[in-house]
Amino acid sequence: DKGLYFPEVIPMWDKKFIENIDQYTKEEIAFNVIQPYVGDVIPDDELKSIVSETINFDFPLVKVEEGIFSLELYHGPTLAFKDVGARFMSRCLGYFVKNNSEIQHEKITVLVATSGDTGGAVANGFYDVDGIDVVILYPSGKVSSVQELQLTTLGKNITALEIDGTFDDCQKMVKQAFADEELNKELFLTSANSINVARWLPQQFYYFFAYQQWKDKNDLPVVSVPSGNFGNICAGLLAHRSGLPVRHFIAACNANDVVTKYLDSENYSPKKSVVTLSNAMDVGDPSNFVRILQLFDKEFHSLKNVMGSYSFSDEETKDTLKEVYLKTNYLADPHGAVGYAALKKYLQHHPGNKGFFLETAHPVKFYDVVEPIIQQPVPLPASVSELLKLKKKSITMNAEYEELKEYLMK
Repeated sequence: DKGLYFPEVIPMWDKKFIENIDQYTKEEIAFNVIQPYVGDVIPDDELKSIVSETINFDFPLVKVEEGIFSLELYHGPTLAFKDVGARFMSRCLGYFVKNNSEIQHEKITVLVATSGDTGGAVANGFYDVDGIDVVILYPSGKVSSVQELQLTTLGKNITALEIDGTFDDCQKMVKQAFADEELNKELFLTSANSINVARWLPQQFYYFFAYQQWKDKNDLPVVSVPSGNFGNICAGLLAHRSGLPVRHFIAACNANDVVTKYLDSENYSPKKSVVTLSNAMDVGDPSNFVRILQLFDKEFHSLKNVMGSYSFSDEETKDTLKEVYLKTNYLADPHGAVGYAALKKYLQHHPGNKGFFLETAHPVKFYDVVEPIIQQPVPLPASVSELLKLKKKSITMNAEYEELKEYLMK
């Protein structure tokens, strides 16, 4: 099954929790959301501390124009939404290494494939954590220069493998490693991709934070999520199934449109991923889509009632990014631009509705794409200025599982 766990029971939130959400702190919301999944595996006081460290930055819902808002998820240490899942997971694993006698004496290897942001967030979340090695596979030449520096410059317990192939190749190699009995006898392996529940489940938090900030609770938001491996939108759908009020979800896709086509035709046919400007969404066979089907009991029409999908070309992405910047002075990254375009399209067909899109990464992470479009420099956060002075360190490798296995066995 390649490690795709799914909750046996989906918790239902108390109506009072939703109705009184304005009275809770971010920490209280996040603790309430994750606790039913954790149960008594981590004591509540430890879990509160893990949650508090996970979300110790802002998640503002920013007005872009009338009826359209941006949920900014890039105010964490690596300037991307992946910070939430990576920080939560690394702290849980750190807790287990200290407190679980079964794994105390094992060296844990976190194996992760990245199409861009996961690598940096995981590297940062696990950097210098005792007893844990991190091995990150990324597709050579297919991540932005800032993303590459974030995952290749840390050193210590973080190793970057630069794979001559696509993200799908990297992900396939990681999945093969988990299914390899011989390798798993030698190494204690875990993943930090969204296939890992500890990375995936906490992504529910910011949908609740957005709802808390949503002014008109009687006029529910349409939520547009830039979608590649479908972990993020799946977390939103899970939150919705548990009782979070949302009018409709939109999976905003680039040219990798396998789910868009599925929702049009009921025919799911994965294909090789194609390279686009919104590279973190370049996934031809999204892992988490099977979880979405599971959420809706594989009932096509139930899913279609709750989630729609649009796909956009690179040209449309560029035009959107430029138009939004010129018209509203709001600077989106290429993924956010796809999210905005999808929301705008939905609202044109459903006048009177309002909504928000997820701005999943700071535009500076894609400055080499964004600057030529807006013909202005993207303001550099201090963390990126420091990063640009560093030199990348990576090990190049073919997209062959045997090469990865040989490296890991050593």
